[in-house]
Amino acid sequence: MAHGGTAGVTDNKKGRQTMQKTSDLRVRDFVPLLSPKDLKGKLPLTAASEETVIEGRRGIEEILAGHDDRMIAVVGPCSIHDETAALDYAARLAALREEIKDALHIVMRVYFEKPRTRLGWRGLILDPDLDGTYEIDQGLHRAREILTGVTALGLPAGSEMLDPIIPQYIDDLVSWASIGARTTESQTHREMASGLSIPVGFKNGTDGSIESALNAMSSSLHPHSFIGINGDGNTSVIHTTGNDQVHIILRGGRSGPNYHSWDIVRVEEMLRHNGLPGNILVDCSHGNSEKDYNRQPVVLQDVIGQRIDGRSSIKGFMLESNINPGRQDLVAPEKLAYGTSITDACVGWNETAEILRETAERLRSAR
Repeated sequence: MAHGGTAGVTDNKKGRQTMQKTSDLRVRDFVPLLSPKDLKGKLPLTAASEETVIEGRRGIEEILAGHDDRMIAVVGPCSIHDETAALDYAARLAALREEIKDALHIVMRVYFEKPRTRLGWRGLILDPDLDGTYEIDQGLHRAREILTGVTALGLPAGSEMLDPIIPQYIDDLVSWASIGARTTESQTHREMASGLSIPVGFKNGTDGSIESALNAMSSSLHPHSFIGINGDGNTSVIHTTGNDQVHIILRGGRSGPNYHSWDIVRVEEMLRHNGLPGNILVDCSHGNSEKDYNRQPVVLQDVIGQRIDGRSSIKGFMLESNINPGRQDLVAPEKLAYGTSITDACVGWNETAEILRETAERLRSAR
């Protein structure tokens, strides 16, 4: 007999039943979290940020629809771990964005969650102190503060949506979202994407599989009903309308890069065959750079060449970039080098600015 998470067990000595717990056996603690509404009340969307978010989304939507001949450029650190460095980088990118906005619609990569194949630091929201203490309430505050600061500069932000509850806390400050290679096959993430208010890119699988991203796009185009939370933090049934701004992100995989012209032609045909929007973004990092950050510019040059040669399906690209090049291991925060990634290695700022200016000039000349 079971009742309230317990089971009846007969005590033979006394001839009576005692109740044995059957749930939460491996749960150490439950810590209440503030609601999305409460956090947004403490850190509200400002008029300047609202304008940036709307302009950022509109630009992406116009490019995906083919009404704007610019390219989307999602550029920024692999992950955010230092608020000061993040806003320093954002100020530099915002100034450059204004300089080349006629050719590139720049969105800053502001990633707070890191999926892990096994173990490791899981991002600023879950572990803001970088020490395994998981002060998630503080992480949400800091993430929202950073997004407010970035968008106040007139710079749209893009982020990976990993935990399906997190968007309720930050999505009003985000202009573009990605679903990562490890979660593209997840039904939960496809459902979530169908209800997001922003364009969503699905990455191909870590093995290089394109089909998983195509299936995700097809699913997210349609309405769904699923369990989640509302703005008050209450468990709710969420009914969505579907997201018509989905697209595919090619990031390479264990089978090798997938940004070459023959890869693009193959993906175009697969999108057509499945009746899906023919929009492609190319991630210049990860499998496409063969995990060598120095190869990102090489990938980008090839991709821009294809676009200039008429591959209009290539709507944009992603570039992992930080203030300083390379990466560092995670150690005590006070020992970390400023402006250097603690996850994937990144191109440094000086090279980033040079790459983006050259890219903008090539696109202008091609017109």
